[in-house]
Amino acid sequence: MVNYQTQHLDHTFSALADPTRRAILQRLTRGPATVGELRKPFSMSAPAISKHLRILEQAGLMERQKKGRTHWCSLGPSPLANAEEWIHKQRTLWNGLLDSLEIFLEENPK
Repeated sequence: MVNYQTQHLDHTFSALADPTRRAILQRLTRGPATVGELRKPFSMSAPAISKHLRILEQAGLMERQKKGRTHWCSLGPSPLANAEEWIHKQRTLWNGLLDSLEIFLEENPK
């Protein structure tokens, strides 16, 4: 059974796998932006950019607010903290395993 935490990580990493979505998130680090502002650097249709924004929203990486007729987007950073924690745990595990291998190889030369 897949738990909620794993599903959340899957959504986060899946959203981050696309360079367009990473570029959108990078732009949002400078502050909120309208959908039109986020679309400007890309040569894609409004429906295509909307699909990218929807994926970022579903992953929790971006939040959208409607003010009048304008949609404002901003970062939703909590999933990144979860991904960072997962990466840190993996790094710690692999560093420990590689350290053990190094010690073994030093103690058992050919």
